[in-house]
Amino acid sequence: MQYLISILTIFCALPLVAQEKATIRGTVTDRLFDEPVELVTIYVQGSQNVVESDIKGRYRILVEPNKEIILNFTRIGYQAVQHIFNGLSPGAVRELNLSLVPAGSDLEVIITDRQIEDAGILREDVEDLKLLPTTTGNLESALPAIALGTSGGTGGELSSQYNVRGGNYDENLVYVNDFEIFRPQLVRSGQQEGLSFPNIDLMRDLSFSSGGFESKYGDKMSSVLDIYYKRPQETKGSVELSLLGASTHIEGSIQSKLNSYKHFRYLMGARYKNNQLLLNSLDVKGEYRPQFFDFQTYLTYDLSRSLQLAVIANYNSSRYDFEPESRETAQGLIDFTLKLTTEFEGQEADDFATAMGGVSLTYIPDRTRNPLYLKFLTSGFRTRERERFDIEGAYRLSQIETGVGDDAGEEILVLGTGIQHVYARNALNSRIFNIEHKGGIEFQLEASDVHEKTHFLQWGVKLQSEDISDKLNEWERLDSAGYSLPLDPNTVQLQYVLKSRNDLNSLRYSVFIQDSYSVIKPGKSEMKITGGLRAIYWDMNKEFNVSPRFQILYKPLGGKDIAYRFATGLYYQPPFYREMRRFDGTVNRDLKAQKSFHILGGLTMDFGPDVQGRKKFRMIAEVYYKKLWDLVHYDISNVRIRYSGENDATGYVVGLDVRLNGEFVPGAESWINFSFQRAREKLDGIQHMKFEVGSPEAEAVKDVPRPTHQLVTVNVFFQDYLPNNENFKVHLNLAFGTGLPFGVPDNNIVFRNTFRYSVYRRVDIGFSVLLWDKSWLQRKPKHFLRFSRNSWLSLEVFNLLGIRNEADKTWIKAINNQQFAISNFLTSRRLNVRWRIEFG
Repeated sequence: MQYLISILTIFCALPLVAQEKATIRGTVTDRLFDEPVELVTIYVQGSQNVVESDIKGRYRILVEPNKEIILNFTRIGYQAVQHIFNGLSPGAVRELNLSLVPAGSDLEVIITDRQIEDAGILREDVEDLKLLPTTTGNLESALPAIALGTSGGTGGELSSQYNVRGGNYDENLVYVNDFEIFRPQLVRSGQQEGLSFPNIDLMRDLSFSSGGFESKYGDKMSSVLDIYYKRPQETKGSVELSLLGASTHIEGSIQSKLNSYKHFRYLMGARYKNNQLLLNSLDVKGEYRPQFFDFQTYLTYDLSRSLQLAVIANYNSSRYDFEPESRETAQGLIDFTLKLTTEFEGQEADDFATAMGGVSLTYIPDRTRNPLYLKFLTSGFRTRERERFDIEGAYRLSQIETGVGDDAGEEILVLGTGIQHVYARNALNSRIFNIEHKGGIEFQLEASDVHEKTHFLQWGVKLQSEDISDKLNEWERLDSAGYSLPLDPNTVQLQYVLKSRNDLNSLRYSVFIQDSYSVIKPGKSEMKITGGLRAIYWDMNKEFNVSPRFQILYKPLGGKDIAYRFATGLYYQPPFYREMRRFDGTVNRDLKAQKSFHILGGLTMDFGPDVQGRKKFRMIAEVYYKKLWDLVHYDISNVRIRYSGENDATGYVVGLDVRLNGEFVPGAESWINFSFQRAREKLDGIQHMKFEVGSPEAEAVKDVPRPTHQLVTVNVFFQDYLPNNENFKVHLNLAFGTGLPFGVPDNNIVFRNTFRYSVYRRVDIGFSVLLWDKSWLQRKPKHFLRFSRNSWLSLEVFNLLGIRNEADKTWIKAINNQQFAISNFLTSRRLNVRWRIEFG
């Protein structure tokens, strides 16, 4: 209660403070190494008003309004900088970011006086995410907590795939240092997933857009995850060990003895993951042998003051071996409970290997006006995927006694017995090669006390070659009470057979141009308008599309710290191989791009404590509408998406996303995300039907839920520490989502997605204690960890409440063709211990 009263007092006092002072804030970085600079002294000339930048280079200073302010930035080893403000209104907030240069350098200091960020892009530092309790070990597991409109889908905690605003996993763009990243295609369940490409130990920061993104980004319908790796300044490293795997990384910089501007910088990271601890909590018992390994490196060399060469490389190997033994699952209501018992023979062996390499050359000449950059990139991806299983399960489905007597749990009625035999020998090889050029130039039109105007023109052109070879050989046999299904008195029928071989070779051409016009009226407003065109041609289907996109951001200055955003545009997604493959395994080479029209509006508001060392709270709210056409309808089971291979549906998505983040306790940032969404679709030529509650007859409906429709989702990542002791931290990750829709397999057309999975609820919590920090060296010169920079030990509790969440359904078919859906549950409560050591 004491903390609550204090917080309310601060909030009530803030308006009084804001009426008297204006705020200048920002970040100070090193021009050469692009790293934050701490302990920079910032002071108002002629006064005692002084602050320092923190470990992340951030600062915030309150100044007198309505008078000229000369702000000074000084630090030993760097050139001093001054910036003049002609007078800020009471309560005004100005953002001033600086890139300082070392003393003696002839480089120019970069000063960016801006209030609004790029159109619709959320930017986050990843440092706070390193201790987040996660079962996958992948960055994407944190996205639902920090990104608007993002959820984990049916894969739950075992998957790093994510849905954004009614889209599926295949509708998301991922970039690392401007290289587009691809992912495996054959994965059908979360437990088969290994390590995703982004390595959090190598990352500097990330940007995320949930829709309405700019033309410079590629051709997908949902989102963009844009990641940049570090530019190391000194030698550092880390080692992390846990019951779920291990990771290590090293980074550093080597300066040429002949030329001070020449630096060779290196980043290397390796990760190993084994989620056997989690898989042993599933209902299907057996011998799980998952082995996931990843190695990647990012190397840069400054050829001259203006020219940099970069090389990125990655090898990712995922091996999933499984020998199931038995399963026993009971579910139902208090008066009707089913139990499925299965004995298995056979095994599964999956192997997914991906290799990627890329080279980029960046040219940024030293120019006092109209800065320019040119970048040339080329990269290649190769994936080799093998899916092999031959498993026979003898099942028994029965109704059991639900009373509390001696016969509780006893079998009352046998509903079905039989055998389910699944077999697959699938192989997919993909080779993707691309070459790209992109560039930009900023035209600084004019600057005065009245306004500042700039145009930032960007362009790009890309050629991509794709070579895909796919071999499918899978079938399923169902036997119920000694009869093969479907029942045929003359022959033995299989439930389904899928055999095909497909080879595709194609070229994709894309080009974009966009211009960002910014105008600043000091003390009054700032506005940024971005418009662009993107065009793409694919020689497989001979389709040419032009995608216009437009965004506008506006921020009034001198009053409340609020920025407004509006975005609209056309977003086309040309098909990749999986969208082209029909249910029967054949490929539709004439499949057209899926298309969407985005329109959204929103605001960003900063409020709350405005003191040095503590960030303001930020609330972001966006309302959006997406019209969809030429859709390829699909069904989802766990994380496997099966497409129809036809442009046979239309739809729409409408929703509201709200995010609140800030330091509820100083120095520990937390995020809260709320999303409300309605995603609907209609298959062409189909009159969809639905049984209404209380009605014996089906009624016609205009549209039906998309497989990704999730009415409400809530995600929270909260950090705290003991009072007066920041060495003991608590990290809470909470997820809630209403049930996703699904339908009956092979009959999910007219009565489409009429059922719902149960509500997804999960709480993961981590307790971390700081074992060592280098600042303790004088007090503890003989500490066993004195060789390191810091070390954290964490105890993590996954699924703290022990809730049984659904991944998908197993369908049991009786001899009379009646089907029963038995839930496949995700993981239960598990403990993990994690030890992280950082060096340098």
